[in-house]
Amino acid sequence: MRSPYDLGLTRAAYSVKATESLLSVSHTTIYELIKQGKLKARKLNSKTLILAADIADFLSQLDA
Repeated sequence: MRSPYDLGLTRAAYSVKATESLLSVSHTTIYELIKQGKLKARKLNSKTLILAADIADFLSQLDA
């Protein structure tokens, strides 16, 4: 598994909108990945956040 910092991820967590931009995918795709269990998300009050480590895990699964 690669470190989030190796991938250029500098924050601990990203919003859905920021994750869309990082992965170059749509809003719908992010929520589909979350629903399918391929990308982990957490709620902080009403905000959905995706940890940098979870983005790194998702990207390393794409390499397989």
